[in-house]
Amino acid sequence: MPTTTALCAATLAPRLRAWGAAAGFADVGIAHVALDDDAIRLGDWLGRGYHGALDYMARDTAKRASPARLRPGTLTVVSARMACTANGAPPTEVLADRSRGYIARYALGRDYHRTLRRRLKALAEQMCAELGPFAYRVLTDSAPALEKALARNARLGWIGKNTLLLNRQAGSQFVLGEIYCDLAIAPEPPRSPRNLCGTCTACITACPTGAIVAPYQLDARRCISYLTIELRGSIPVEFREAIGNRIFGCDDCQLACPWNRYAQLATDKDFAARNGLDGPKLVELFGWTEGQWLQRTEGMALRRAEYGGWLRNVAVALGNAPTSPEVVRALRSRASHPDEVVREHVAWALARHRAK
Repeated sequence: MPTTTALCAATLAPRLRAWGAAAGFADVGIAHVALDDDAIRLGDWLGRGYHGALDYMARDTAKRASPARLRPGTLTVVSARMACTANGAPPTEVLADRSRGYIARYALGRDYHRTLRRRLKALAEQMCAELGPFAYRVLTDSAPALEKALARNARLGWIGKNTLLLNRQAGSQFVLGEIYCDLAIAPEPPRSPRNLCGTCTACITACPTGAIVAPYQLDARRCISYLTIELRGSIPVEFREAIGNRIFGCDDCQLACPWNRYAQLATDKDFAARNGLDGPKLVELFGWTEGQWLQRTEGMALRRAEYGGWLRNVAVALGNAPTSPEVVRALRSRASHPDEVVREHVAWALARHRAK
């Protein structure tokens, strides 16, 4: 049941941040839930077809735009962020060495959804203990929600030209989660954080495939994260060379962002790189059997690509790698793979090396 007396956001916010810090969050805020303008932008994005094969983005748009529709009774959304980048091989060094595979830094350790969910529940339980019981639902990219807009409304940052949430003290290398609850909080007057992107276009220039088609507009169909994680089937030939050695996701727009000079390293051991995946040799990865892949990616976000998608991605990276007998031998070993998509990408990679 919701509390009968509305709490004051200005008074509660410092206490909430302290509870969030104890639960492992870098910052926590109380979001106002007015998302009408964001819903209009979402509709425009979908209308342009920028979502590609992400059909789920076109479903339940009303629930995305209205927290109370997603979870009836919701009066307040608490938004939290947590640093997700661990120590490991420097990204620029891995990207420069085409014999190694690059994995987006958030995906090197345990699947962040699990870690984030556990900590959000701990925060919600602390809030119940301090403020009295209330009903809630924890979200970790697990239901239709405009999480970046809610985080902005919670004053955790502004949405940058690369469409990611940016924070003045932490850049963008963090993950977000929410607590939808029926806790009655009298909000402060809505005020978005100041947008500090200014005239900078570093993220737009840095995108290898030109996916940031205009400031604040991302065409997912061109995005390497989409192509290597979400897309099933063949990667369009026009993007394969630009993918380089990125085999799961891409961080280029973040690496180029000046605000990420302030990015904070994750302190949670769950985010530590596993199995040497912060700079692995492509030839070794391509030799993994499905059983080895399942074992070495257990509990990791890498599972989202599926084994066939993993081999497809590594085949593209090997096609972009320096030619060597070792690389050609690895590709030929998969030339008769039962998966047609894998065979197609292996053939493309071998043709690249013949042309060299």
